[in-house]
Amino acid sequence: MKGRPPPNVTPVPDKLYFKIGEVSKIAGVPTHVLRFWETEFPRINPRRTDSGQRLYTRKEVELVLEIKTLLYQRRFTIDGARQHLRLRSGDEPSDARQLLDEIRTELDRLRRLLD
Repeated sequence: MKGRPPPNVTPVPDKLYFKIGEVSKIAGVPTHVLRFWETEFPRINPRRTDSGQRLYTRKEVELVLEIKTLLYQRRFTIDGARQHLRLRSGDEPSDARQLLDEIRTELDRLRRLLD
């Protein structure tokens, strides 16, 4: 059913910042997984307090939930999820341009094969 969060996911409270333990509870993944995802997905970049505590924004929490869906439910690899997010968001136009160039090159190759 639409609108219902997946199992082991609690709704995102209406707050500005979330500690790593809160994000872990919301997403239903251990904290070490969140720390690993920080290394694999550059858009997850929580601020640090003076004591070193991670503070995630609401946007980062929503991104964590999307990454969890891509990895656990849709069975993407880390690289596949990273590429999917990059192309969907349009954050890196040079990568999109590169992908379009690769597609164009492949189409040209196929046209030459057909001729």
